[in-house]
Amino acid sequence: MQRGMTWGIVALCLAALWGGASFFGLPGMARMELAEIAAHGGYEVAKVEVHGTRRMDAKSVYDIALGQVDRSMLNVELADVRAQIVRLPWVADARVSRRLPDTLVVDIVERTPAAVWQHQGNLALIDSSGVVLEAVSTQAMPDLPLLVGEAANLQAERLSRLMEAAPALKSLLAGANWVGNRRWDLRFQSGETLALPEGDAQAASALVNFARLDGVNHLLGRGVTRFDMRDPARMVLRMPEGRAAPAKGADNAAAPAHGDSTTEAKKPKAALPQALASREQG
Repeated sequence: MQRGMTWGIVALCLAALWGGASFFGLPGMARMELAEIAAHGGYEVAKVEVHGTRRMDAKSVYDIALGQVDRSMLNVELADVRAQIVRLPWVADARVSRRLPDTLVVDIVERTPAAVWQHQGNLALIDSSGVVLEAVSTQAMPDLPLLVGEAANLQAERLSRLMEAAPALKSLLAGANWVGNRRWDLRFQSGETLALPEGDAQAASALVNFARLDGVNHLLGRGVTRFDMRDPARMVLRMPEGRAAPAKGADNAAAPAHGDSTTEAKKPKAALPQALASREQG
């Protein structure tokens, strides 16, 4: 305890001297000499404590904190150390402080993984703002939505807001394709694709309508391969070859076309109306 009090008194004296040197504008050489005296007295960065890392490898933080050219506790520029740390992909924010005589304390706020982005044959973990956190292997895929497409990572937050419009479907989402840098094709865990229109409001409206239809007619998991809701006046269903459209909520089953069969239906307020055979729009 006595030793701790001694260190504390010395630390206060050094801090006072350093602060006074800065306040009175003493030459940089004098401050450097004071820092050197402190370093020889054991006031040199020897330890780093890192808090808040759960997913990221803390080694990169240690490397930065211990890699300063001047490791005198009084000369370490905390702002510079922090600036280097927040450039690490996993770091959303950081706080760096001194604990005399020889320790830097780093508190990390990590980014939270939100999805996996597939681009040009590569997989990467991203957060909700689209920041790439690290590469992902197909053998270690996390249980997160898979976003596919050019710049799809930059749309992750947009997709999250979209899914908030239909909470019942959020847990069923397997992934999403960002098509033509303008709209979404959603993929559900049961295998179906839902094509949504361009525009945030239009896409949200179509998704809410689909959620209502699914709640009444249980559309998902019934063999439809694709629901196309790009046209606000109707929904087009694509079925595997030789299979008819779901009959529940419709007056007549759809007739199959060549290849995959398609069904065109005007969207109702509460239930799926009469289905008419037609070829799906491109």
